[in-house]
Amino acid sequence: MNRRDFFEKTGAGALALTGWSGQAQGPGPVRTGMLGTQHSHFGGKLAALRNNPDFAVVGIAEPDAAARGKLQQDAGLRGMRWMSQEEMLADASLQLIVVECAAWEAVPWGKKVIAAGKHLHLEKPPGNGWAPFRELVEEARRKKLLLQTGYLWRWHKGVMAGIEAAQKGWLGEVFMVRGSMDADRDQGQRDVEAKYKGGGLFELGGHVLDRMVELLGRPKAVQSVLRHHTSSPDKLADNNVAVLEFEKALGVLTQSAKMAGASDHRSFEILGTEGSVILHPEANPPRMRVFLKQARGPYREGWQDVAIPPQPRFVPDFQELGAAIRGGKALKHSYDHELLLHETLLRASGELKG
Repeated sequence: MNRRDFFEKTGAGALALTGWSGQAQGPGPVRTGMLGTQHSHFGGKLAALRNNPDFAVVGIAEPDAAARGKLQQDAGLRGMRWMSQEEMLADASLQLIVVECAAWEAVPWGKKVIAAGKHLHLEKPPGNGWAPFRELVEEARRKKLLLQTGYLWRWHKGVMAGIEAAQKGWLGEVFMVRGSMDADRDQGQRDVEAKYKGGGLFELGGHVLDRMVELLGRPKAVQSVLRHHTSSPDKLADNNVAVLEFEKALGVLTQSAKMAGASDHRSFEILGTEGSVILHPEANPPRMRVFLKQARGPYREGWQDVAIPPQPRFVPDFQELGAAIRGGKALKHSYDHELLLHETLLRASGELKG
């Protein structure tokens, strides 16, 4: 198997499809509404949906009048139908609603979507509460509605390849997983993140934790250091470390909110007794290095650079979601995974006892 074929297949067979198993929608695109526009991922997700023939974006709802008025002047949205939140939720023709709002709105809005009987794509992080999110997930499970959260590395081919190598035993005993998710935030975004005890780690750390718990399961203990160390005039936890203790491994997450050049620094590493996979940076463009004591799978012995194509955001997420709705299949990440991830993020953010 060559590397290109390997990356195309990585993760597809290794991760169990557990959770929802509902009725196929049948022919025709999935009629979709976008509820909220103020999350930074809104534009990218709208483009991904528009470019996917499995979806038809029927309309957009933005409760905030100022934000709505500004976007209604955007030439790229000319001709788009603007709806009220109530009108969107009551539209029986909509099968899916994509919620793109602030973290504190995510669960309340998501609950309305599930109550309306529609599949839900929910932006991250979905609030800083445990019980409300658990109630949302369990109601989606009870109603057999799909729930997909918007964490970015779920379909990153380099990250998937690393997890596959670990799961197949090519890396020997995995003893550490490390990741960084740094940023260089302007004051406006700092003010948003400062609303939460976990600060920047709460906002961005879920991307890394999502992959850690996928590989290692539920951590036995979580310890975090959440500090404000810059001269910015706020109380944002902007220099953070979380250490997660698993049965036979450690997870280490570092996150800062004021790192110059941060977008080219984000990284993910899986370290084992027989080999390691290192993604640094994970984008712009991604760079993947692998070391193995002996050749296994598509890799040779020793250090090697592995070419990875640019990783488009949001595109594979909606490819999966469209196939699930139209074909009646479960998502790769189950309801239980979503619960485990959110619990772990809240533990790392100081919202739940470690």
